[in-house]
Amino acid sequence: MTADTVTPITAHAPVAVDSFLTAGEAVLYVYEDSDGSLSSDCTGCGEYAWTLDVDFGFARAHAESCLRRPRPFHLAA
Repeated sequence: MTADTVTPITAHAPVAVDSFLTAGEAVLYVYEDSDGSLSSDCTGCGEYAWTLDVDFGFARAHAESCLRRPRPFHLAA
């Protein structure tokens, strides 16, 4: 195999594109993945969501309905 036959992998890590304050005062972070899809991660309930939609409707709906307070950050002892 030569260098000419190797296909480079160009995927990149998800990029934070927005965040929403939830009803429980946690933060819902929205990311754009390398394929253009969106995902989100909630610091209140811990829910991870992924969608092919290119709008933020799924994230806004979760932020409006999540009542969990932010989870405390614990450092290892």
